Amino acid sequence: MGVKAALPKYEIFFYNSVLCLAMFWAASWIFEVSSSNENRKTFKANVRPGWYYVGRKMDVADYEWMMWFSTFREHILFAVSGHVLFAKICSMLAPQYRSLVYMVYGFLAVWTSMGWTYVTLILSHCILLYSISLVKIRWLCFVTGLCTLATFKCEPFVSWQSGFVEGDFELRHILFYGGCGFTIMRCMSFALENCERKDGNYNILELLKYNFYLPFFYFGPIMTFDKFYIQANKSDLSRKEREIWNISMQGCIHLGVIIVVDILFHFMYILTIPTDLKLLKHLSDWALVGLAYFNLVYDWVKAAVMFGVINTVSRLDHLDPPKAPKCITMLYVFAETHFDRGINDWLCKYVYDHLGGKHDSVVEELIATLCTYGVTILWLGPCEVVLIWAFVNCFGLNFELWIAKLVSMEPFISFETAMSEATSRRIRGIFNAFNFWNIVLFNILALNSLDFAKLVAKRLLLKGFPITTIVVMFVTYCLIQVIKERERRQALIDDPDPLPPAPPPTAAAAGQTSPAAVPAAAQPVSEPGKEKAE
Repeated sequence: MGVKAALPKYEIFFYNSVLCLAMFWAASWIFEVSSSNENRKTFKANVRPGWYYVGRKMDVADYEWMMWFSTFREHILFAVSGHVLFAKICSMLAPQYRSLVYMVYGFLAVWTSMGWTYVTLILSHCILLYSISLVKIRWLCFVTGLCTLATFKCEPFVSWQSGFVEGDFELRHILFYGGCGFTIMRCMSFALENCERKDGNYNILELLKYNFYLPFFYFGPIMTFDKFYIQANKSDLSRKEREIWNISMQGCIHLGVIIVVDILFHFMYILTIPTDLKLLKHLSDWALVGLAYFNLVYDWVKAAVMFGVINTVSRLDHLDPPKAPKCITMLYVFAETHFDRGINDWLCKYVYDHLGGKHDSVVEELIATLCTYGVTILWLGPCEVVLIWAFVNCFGLNFELWIAKLVSMEPFISFETAMSEATSRRIRGIFNAFNFWNIVLFNILALNSLDFAKLVAKRLLLKGFPITTIVVMFVTYCLIQVIKERERRQALIDDPDPLPPAPPPTAAAAGQTSPAAVPAAAQPVSEPGKEKAE
């Protein structure tokens, strides 16, 4: 089935209507549960007084969100503003030294916030991996990097290295693990790129410029060294038309999203409710299913905003950072499920694509996915939830390839060839609906807890069968068709279908047509893909 297979307009309108009604219905259930349990004893730690003008308590269960946009926003804003100011002055006076200025400012900011012993620890890891990269043995660089990363995940190495941090403030542990973890990943990228370089080696100063770029240092995203090196040393700093306007608009959009999320936290406690298993068991099926879905949507929003704020700053520095993660609502295949495109690009470049090749061999794909999720487990920290999450997602990614291989053989290929493209799209949408909920269930393991995921699966597939199961899958099917319609429109814009050649004019018609009309008729229609999509 081609991606450009179309469905009737009235059918798409019906899918959109069902989807909107289901979203409002699930949100109303969650709002009712939040309002009726606002003063529950188990909520006291995570539901606290919020904005005075709203007049309701606020869900503050997500420490990372509160840290970024409430508790430490002044500190983060101050450090980032200083970076933007010095970067702008340098780009106007001495643009050839801008990457060096980025490094000096980032180095001083890390030194000021974490102390000289922490900077010494970071430099020791950089020097170690730089020295290994001079040997230009790829597997040795990879093993050294993974062993170094493991020292931040197991005792007694963690306690010993955390002792290098000076001071005792609330943000200390987060900055320690964030800075060290991303430093190792960046150093591995540098080492692997140095192995690929044919003539000579990169200077260690380039590694320090790459690692101490402040917007990426503590919280990411990770940009691979080859991309950063080219963009940071680019001499032409001219901007495209309306680029500054687009950057400003992105900043305003991120600010608006932060305000909207904070307001919604006053009315829907989607993060606190899943922590109370007793309350979850008494919720309706719609409230429970809605909680699972909205938790994933919120996690995407958080990642998009946090990385979006950093990416806005990096775009001011004439860099092209990794894009925001793809919305969970738009996902129905495991191959697209990644919430951090920086980590995903890193894993694909150095592990997944390197081992998997064209990803059409079952054995190579299995080896590539096992190694990729092995590195991911080490990055996240080995524990029961992470191991289960990695196993089920690795299985889902390989299962998709197995099914694709199966349906490409007889008699399935003959069945699909005999049916229309619209029918094939509808049948595939049914299977994609089940796959969508596999993605949801597998990923709320990492976001909430194993007990919450088991409860949602039991209510959706066993206790709620058949009514809840059929209704939820039908709504999900409508969502899949809406996603496919959006993909179809985008495909027609990116790759428009060629227009059929005009029929040759007959002799009688040629005699009646004026000479001025012939060139006009021969001109192609402008933007055929856009007109077809509309």
